[in-house]
Amino acid sequence: MPLHPEIAKVLASLPAPPEGPLDPVALRAAEEAQAAPSEERLPLHAVEDVTARTAAGDVPVRIYTPDAAERHGVIVYFHGGAFFLGSLETHDHVARSLAAETGHKVVSVDYRRAPEAAFPAGLDDCHAVVRWVAGQGDELGWDGTTLAVAGDSSGGNFAAAVAARAHDEGFDRITHQILYYPSLDLDFDTGRYASLRENAVGYGLETAGLKPFNAFYLDSGADPADPLVSPVKRQDLTGLPKALVVTAEFDPMRDEGELYGQRLREAGVEATVSRYPGAGHGFVQHFSWIPEYHRVFAETRDFLGRS
Repeated sequence: MPLHPEIAKVLASLPAPPEGPLDPVALRAAEEAQAAPSEERLPLHAVEDVTARTAAGDVPVRIYTPDAAERHGVIVYFHGGAFFLGSLETHDHVARSLAAETGHKVVSVDYRRAPEAAFPAGLDDCHAVVRWVAGQGDELGWDGTTLAVAGDSSGGNFAAAVAARAHDEGFDRITHQILYYPSLDLDFDTGRYASLRENAVGYGLETAGLKPFNAFYLDSGADPADPLVSPVKRQDLTGLPKALVVTAEFDPMRDEGELYGQRLREAGVEATVSRYPGAGHGFVQHFSWIPEYHRVFAETRDFLGRS
């Protein structure tokens, strides 16, 4: 199907990107300005900003509790933004919808970002918060069963990398990985995936923008050949948590996500790959108000409910 008409209308209204080098401070400010005011946000039983005292240092997190139940499964959520954008505020609505639709407590991580923090600072923060959740289970009201990692775009990269790193360290408490249009291969050679060519121009995120937008992360020491930087390059995927990989039809990064799901299945890992027709990269963050895309949260709920 063609690009969803509501998405096409919004993309047509956007101004041309500024010329010259990317300014992370200005881009962050512009993105923060788009966040909804607090009074317009989806109400939940409780939303609390706390500091996680972790092996990586103090990490700010926001905890979303959907209802008054004493215990919940937990989703640890990592926002997207090419490793230098995104925040608790820009993705607050995503975390709220995750909590409301799944009935799980969501812990959203305000990890350190490039270029101010070099690799692997952000990944370390995400990994450490997952372990903090497991260690603070009673205080957090974790039910001791479901502990999922989730993320969109570069946050999906972190979710996959954290799941792999935890497995290698013998930490087996992660039960699910939820990857929304994940950035899993930071080698942007257009010969690697057909979607990099088919969806190169006109769908929001463009292939030519991948290198400059990820340059802050790569220039900080992240090596695209490292499986913790490009999780799709991991050779042995056996034993990883079951996965939901959500992709978008018109996303340049569509095929790397779908390849990862295929490779997980080949390694004996339960993996669901769900492509959303008519969607482009970022639809969970920017277009989940469209009913056919809001269902991604119901799909996540159903995935978490499978034993």
